[in-house]
Amino acid sequence: MGPAALTGTSFPIGGSQPRGAICRALLLVLALFSAVLGFQSQPASAADAIKTLDYKMAGDATHMRIVMNFDREPEPRWFLLRGPHRLVVDLPDTSLALDAKELKPRGLIKGVRYGTSGEGASRLIVTSKGPFNVEKVDILRNEDGSGYRMVADIGAASEREFDAALAAQAETTGSTVSTPKSDRVGKLAHRGDRPFTIVLDPGHGGIDGGAEGLNGTVEKSVTLAFARELKAKLAANGAYKVVLTREGDDFLRLDDRVRIARQAEADLFISIHADTIRLKGIRGATVYTVSDKASDADAQALADRENLSDQLAGVDVAEENHEVSDILVDLIRRETHGFSTRFARSLVGELSPTVGMINNPHRSAGFRVLKAPDVPSVLVELGYLSNPEDEEQLRSADWREKAASSISKAVAAFVAGRGSSTGG
Repeated sequence: MGPAALTGTSFPIGGSQPRGAICRALLLVLALFSAVLGFQSQPASAADAIKTLDYKMAGDATHMRIVMNFDREPEPRWFLLRGPHRLVVDLPDTSLALDAKELKPRGLIKGVRYGTSGEGASRLIVTSKGPFNVEKVDILRNEDGSGYRMVADIGAASEREFDAALAAQAETTGSTVSTPKSDRVGKLAHRGDRPFTIVLDPGHGGIDGGAEGLNGTVEKSVTLAFARELKAKLAANGAYKVVLTREGDDFLRLDDRVRIARQAEADLFISIHADTIRLKGIRGATVYTVSDKASDADAQALADRENLSDQLAGVDVAEENHEVSDILVDLIRRETHGFSTRFARSLVGELSPTVGMINNPHRSAGFRVLKAPDVPSVLVELGYLSNPEDEEQLRSADWREKAASSISKAVAAFVAGRGSSTGG
């Protein structure tokens, strides 16, 4: 008999008490009793639920991996949401109890929430720093037989790619279990009618000022001023879309710079710097591409300094070891390196007669900011702030205009060459 059935019923308890007060008291006791019974009944069903053993995530602003261990095999269904960009994983008959420390935002992931979503089901919501691709969501049996794990890999992508994934999701069941390998990040996107996109990366910023010249010129200011000038020059012909990784005096992690390039669907990435060197007499511009082994000791030293940018701002820069999961990604990386080298040579050719270059002006080293596997990337050292003549040039609007014009010509030659070789 429920509480509603007791309304208006009389009870011969303590005739001196008013009937209404007794009924209200009994109703309250029964309601509390029902709540207690309901609470005690939950563990019985919870005992049958699949349990999470732990939750881990690792990566950077371009790729993240989420791993969850379960005592039994789960059957997740996942789907995407936008505003903000989210990955939602539904886990039927599963109980989630996650360590709050492991949910701390990092890399590409802006936040993680979880809770119940119906009868015995749980939901995990992962919010990203922007559009992303789901590379895979796999369920694997643990080798030691201790249970199962869910492995979810996501990577920074463009809005167009995210919209395409949403459209595919809407055409199917609204959620999916796994992602076809052919649709994973690393596959070169078809250009279609979209404009050739150039991402300009003014080095340093915010708490990381970079190098400082003999007369007080700060690298972060020089690089931003030049990037703005180059953007205006490139955008003037209307053929390109030009994006800056930072518009003001902002600190950006190195991997966030790469993320911005990938999410902008960049066809070319140019990182702009103006370093110092111990030998004050050395001057001139240099163009760098990425390589596992540095071309020379000076290039290695520069890469080491630039790669310290995150540490100077107190950021943990433990580098994740992302293994190449299939041959396609490795082939794309090699093709991208070829495009980067081709553009670097064109850049040297255009800059040499106008702004002056150091000896052996095309060099290479392991610059973290140039490591997007599918975006041709170069780092341009405009000159050395440790040299008074270079510092004066870098502060000159006329010199910046001349250098920007030379880089614009190199870009035009690269676009024309790439268009004829790829048909895009």
